[in-house]
Amino acid sequence: MICLLPHCAYLSETSRMAAVYKALVARGADVCVATHGGSHEFYLQKAGVPYHLLEPRMDEARCRRFVADGAGLGAPNQSMYTDDEIRAQVAAQARFFRERGIQAVLTGFTLTSLLSTRLAGVPLATSHAGSCVPPVYQRNIMPAPSRMEPKFLELLPRVLQQRLSNWLVERVKFYCGGFNRVAGELSLEPIPSFAALLLGDVNLVTDIPEIVGISPEEMHSWTPSRSYRSPCKLRYTGPLFADQHADLPERVQRFLAAQQARPVAYVALTSTPTAVVQKAIAAVRRAGARVLAVSTVHDLNLTEADDLMVERFLPSLDVMPRVALAVTAGGQGSVQTAMACGTPVLGVPLQPEQDLNVHLVEKQGAGRLLPLADVGSAKMTAQVRELLGNASYREHARRLQRLFERVDGAANAAELLMRLATGGVDAV
Repeated sequence: MICLLPHCAYLSETSRMAAVYKALVARGADVCVATHGGSHEFYLQKAGVPYHLLEPRMDEARCRRFVADGAGLGAPNQSMYTDDEIRAQVAAQARFFRERGIQAVLTGFTLTSLLSTRLAGVPLATSHAGSCVPPVYQRNIMPAPSRMEPKFLELLPRVLQQRLSNWLVERVKFYCGGFNRVAGELSLEPIPSFAALLLGDVNLVTDIPEIVGISPEEMHSWTPSRSYRSPCKLRYTGPLFADQHADLPERVQRFLAAQQARPVAYVALTSTPTAVVQKAIAAVRRAGARVLAVSTVHDLNLTEADDLMVERFLPSLDVMPRVALAVTAGGQGSVQTAMACGTPVLGVPLQPEQDLNVHLVEKQGAGRLLPLADVGSAKMTAQVRELLGNASYREHARRLQRLFERVDGAANAAELLMRLATGGVDAV
């Protein structure tokens, strides 16, 4: 049996796991979903995906703290979980894997699975690194973070910021402390670097070579150095994003149908602080666009108007083809959904992996990157006007849409997991 282990603090990750689940079921695979719960657990219910709730549970408040402590946001000398939480999650997951006869696990950002799978002797596949994998930073492809820490590093020229950031990824042990303390207690191999914290035994590179800029041959032949655990393999599987369709509420359909005179921008900043979402909506409205926003876990406390509508949740795959612009935090799932719909993106990254996702699309001419510090500013309003007024952004997004149409990322992920479950890491 294959187990999917999403971290439900993240909507994009939860929705991607649902897509892989459906692809596995379509192929007759024996598959289950397990999670510690959280803010976006509701998505699994909406998608009709059955799941097991593991202890300790994560409620909405705990998920918010987890996101705030996450890589690129929280202090690097902590591990997002307390040591007790790591111990409890690892024990519960390992017990579940053994009791259910799990033969392979796919996770997103449920990082405790790095230990629980080793404890249970089960191979682990990961998807959350996306395109942020070793050949990318070894070739200096990652951009300098839009939120450089510590702040004094912003005094360096951007080219030096970029080189330093790429060099550091596999040389620092940020966020690893708690995991390694528990690994030591369990006599498990330690996690040697921040880069290794992001990678399992087999890692789904959920993108296409044309965008990443690295050939399949180079990606698949990469071998780990001492900065990584072994085994550690990289495999292109292609874009992976939510395939959940749903009927749009009638009021949303009317709102979208009335955009001939004024274009609609879709604001979906799902893991961003509430105040930032409010500022972003205001800046987009000042650019002359009408805003369709999703609130998810946020209480936006905004009064709807002719140019503003807010829904708690919307199926992005049904909305994005009908809007002129998508404003997201730059998670790979949301960026790829926009590209699959031929819709330009304005990305507001919260952490380095999102910087990379938006940077790669910006290089393709299909979007722009806006630093978090500029949300709500005149600069943001100007960028929205540029993205709406320059047809080349949509043309390039549609070019990427045609490339995406050639690849079924969920199907490729499912087939890789089936090989992993029946033949182990050597079969992948």
